[in-house]
Parts: sequence; C-alpha cells; structure tokens
Amino acid sequence: MGVRKTGVMSLAETVRDRIVRAIDAEQLGAYGLHVLVGLESAQHRWRSDDRVNLYSVSKGVSALAAGIAIDEGILSLDTRAVDVLDVPEPGAGSDAVTLEHLLTMTSGIDFEWFGDDEVPWPDLAFEMLARPSRGAGGHFQYSDASTYVAMRMLGAAVGDVREWLMPRLFRPLGIHNPQWLRCPLGWIVGGSGLELRTEELARIGRVLRDGGRFRDDRVVTERWIDRMHSGWVSSGADGLYSSYGLAAWRGPRNGWRLDGRYGQYVFIDEAADAVVTITAHEEKSDQRLVEIAADAVAAAVAGDAVTSR
Repeated sequence: MGVRKTGVMSLAETVRDRIVRAIDAEQLGAYGLHVLVGLESAQHRWRSDDRVNLYSVSKGVSALAAGIAIDEGILSLDTRAVDVLDVPEPGAGSDAVTLEHLLTMTSGIDFEWFGDDEVPWPDLAFEMLARPSRGAGGHFQYSDASTYVAMRMLGAAVGDVREWLMPRLFRPLGIHNPQWLRCPLGWIVGGSGLELRTEELARIGRVLRDGGRFRDDRVVTERWIDRMHSGWVSSGADGLYSSYGLAAWRGPRNGWRLDGRYGQYVFIDEAADAVVTITAHEEKSDQRLVEIAADAVAAAVAGDAVTSR
C-alpha cells in the first residue's frame, strides 16, 4: 500500500504518511504499520503481512489474559504464586510473590530468562520460585520468566491458556488460530513468542485504547486497562524504559505502549484517541520507530486543531 499524495486525507492517513516518510528517511526495518484515530484507520506495508513473533508485546496479551481471569474471579492481583503452584521448595521470601509482582517485574527474584533461551531445568516456574526473593515489590528485573510464571498460575486454574483465551479474546477479535511459543512442558512462554499479523495486533491495540472494548463487545474491564498503564514502578533505567506498569511502558510523550524486541509496538495516545501498531525487524534503532509514531500523532493532532479553528 502506497502513501496517498492527493485529495483530502483523514487524520489516520495523515499520521500514517508522516510515519512512513520518517521511517523511509531513516531507513528503518519496518514490516507493517496500522494507524487508528477515532474510527478511521490507515495502513502501510513494507513487506508481506505475515505473522511475526511479537516478542515482549506478548506480555501485554498475557496481562489481558490475567485481567479477564480476574474479571471471572479465577485469580486476583494478590494471589500468591505458591498458593496455586505446587512448588516443592520455595526460596526464602518467594512465598510472598503475587500475580501483581510477576506482571510488574517486581518479584525480587534474581532470575533472568527469555523465551529464546534454553530451559535446562525440569520446570521453569518451579526453578524461579525456588530462588530467594530480595523482597517482593521492591526490586525490578525484566524477564520473560516472570510473565511465564504468571501464566502458569492462570494455567493451574484453567488449563491451556491459549485455548482458554480463544473464546474470550482471540475469536471475538477475529484472530484465527494464533500460535504461541511453548516451553518443553507445553505451557505458553507468556512473555514472548505470540505470533500475529500487524492488523491482528492492531485489534489488540484497539482494545487497549477503548478501555477493554472491541467495537460493541466488552473483552475486559476498563479498570484493568487503566491499571495496565498506572501505578508505574521505576525500572532504574532512563528515558523510554524508566517506568513500567502491568506489561506496559510509559511514553513516548503522554502515551504508553507495549514494546517488543526489534520494533514491535502498540502505542496508545488516549488524548488523541489514537493507537499506532508497528511490526518490524530493526536491530539498531528500534526505539526510533515508536518515537516517530508518537511525534506523528502529536503533530497531526496539533495541525488538525489549528485547521479546525
């Protein structure tokens, strides 16, 4: 799909064109772009719309799964991991680790593992929870292992999480048979490995922007979406990676985002009623993709405000 050059463009098309021009100028490795502003959408592709690994954007979908489970009374943010997982020997302090600690990366357990790493232990969740915690809620460490254990907690109650999500999330959004990377025991990795097309991921973005709704269907409560991008915890880093919510990062500008390796992004600007979805493989400057998106939304909205006076 090319960039429209003539005629009256919608705000979504204006945002799209700004993003495309900037990405092309910087020669960034984007795959696909979807822009939704209000009810208007616009897309652009640099390559075929294949399903790709969303990497850590998968954490946001896992957070939606947790929110749906909380809505159904299956879990709560205060549910302790050891209360639903039969951990043979919990590490010192790990018995205090809750679903909220795992989703906010604040378990206090020093256990860094990601979805493309080997799993040399018989049970990844048990191995993490056998390690000591330095104090749940007080120490941030970003790791796929935390989301994995959170989804194991859900799996202990519902069985296969991906199958459980089919009628609750994927089918209502028209996402057919999504694949999710699994551990050697058959559980979804949770923190990585979900594969979707750009436009399919944009439907997840719409749920986030619209307070848990997809068109006329309620997927999860608005309260849960609000919690995903509030109660920020400090990561100890600077800039775009300084503040973490429930599987979401704060920024750029006044927005918030799901953020995956190599440039997988769902960027939400609620004030502009906009969500920008990007899939990519950009190894050097992936952060620029979401910065460009945020700048394009802000510039287009500012220009529209001037025009409408």
